[in-house]
Amino acid sequence: MTLEWEQVIVDCADPVALGRWWAEALGWVVVNDAADEFEIRPAPDRLPGLLFGTVPEAKTVKNRLHLDFRPEDQRAEIERLLALGARHADVGQGEVSWVTLADPEGNEFCVLSDRRT
Repeated sequence: MTLEWEQVIVDCADPVALGRWWAEALGWVVVNDAADEFEIRPAPDRLPGLLFGTVPEAKTVKNRLHLDFRPEDQRAEIERLLALGARHADVGQGEVSWVTLADPEGNEFCVLSDRRT
């Protein structure tokens, strides 16, 4: 059996708004812009992607699955993401080398320390 990782599904209230936010944050392209199922990918023919789908309930607790990103410059990337509308999130992480942020709908993600070469 062969499996290919197609996408990560993100439940949200507004797939178009959140999908566009993530597309801008990641520099990805939109491959499906339907109001109820909005998909972005690194490139049109490159997987995996993120698929944003509508759910009726609001987010209430910390995500059990989240994305980690390793930037070249952690400080600059955090400032850029905050300017786009992310916010700091406290999920009990304490003093660590990464920074936990949340997207406009409250989904947590981490910006790791700078990549060391």
